[in-house]
Amino acid sequence: MQTMETRYTHSPLDIQHYSTEELRREFLVESVFVPGEIHLTYTHNDRMIFGGVTPTTEALEIQLSTELGVAYFLERRELGVINIGGPGFIEIDGEKETTKKQDGYYIGKETKHVVFTSEDAANPAKFYISSVPAHKKYPNVKIAIDQVKPMETGEGVTLNERKIYQYIHPNVCESCQLQMGYTILEPGSAWNTMPCHTHERRMEAYVYFDYANEDTRVFHMMGKPDETKHLVIDEGQAVISPSWSIHSGVGTANYSFIWAMCGENITYTDMDMVPMSEMK
Repeated sequence: MQTMETRYTHSPLDIQHYSTEELRREFLVESVFVPGEIHLTYTHNDRMIFGGVTPTTEALEIQLSTELGVAYFLERRELGVINIGGPGFIEIDGEKETTKKQDGYYIGKETKHVVFTSEDAANPAKFYISSVPAHKKYPNVKIAIDQVKPMETGEGVTLNERKIYQYIHPNVCESCQLQMGYTILEPGSAWNTMPCHTHERRMEAYVYFDYANEDTRVFHMMGKPDETKHLVIDEGQAVISPSWSIHSGVGTANYSFIWAMCGENITYTDMDMVPMSEMK
């Protein structure tokens, strides 16, 4: 089974009077990984498609053509994949690769078939995918977690000690506009991306997972820096972050998340930092 929900764009003025329910309906994706299914969200923020592919007893392949006005899904798109579940396989135009937890893949445009399977249906792979429009075909690249050197940042004293694994990034592989990575907070740390920033030139989407325990929740901060709002995020849920919005979170315990960006450039450090004195 495959589903795809469409989410439309918003002005900062749109959300000024949103209730909690309205904010969650427009920006939160409550169901990403469903065993045996493909659950996708198509946001009109830079036309990113993201979601979960969770194969169990049968192989799964994203089938999108008429929805995008093309002959096949990746005719005019590139794709990023990171497995956050059990061991599995990705078959790309007949070439099959194993993927353990935290392994990723960049798949270029004009790739006709990408098939996802799990090694064990009782412990299925959970493939998080992000796809954006692409103008050029770049080589497909497997990004094994063992080959990624994390960027260690933050401090325990500020509760934001974390490791950032850059998967789809100019230091690792070429892409048209997609960037994608995996951030793991150390035990005792709770904050990500604080002090916060915006990047008017790029939008972003997060999926939160690997919570420390079942009672862990993340408070995801969004909105203009001088008019912040928040969403309470359960494990395995995703959030859309427009280019004008901050995107930061604090958890009741440590957690991990995958970030994916697209827009005008692929400069990871192209951020407009927000001084803490300007936050409201």
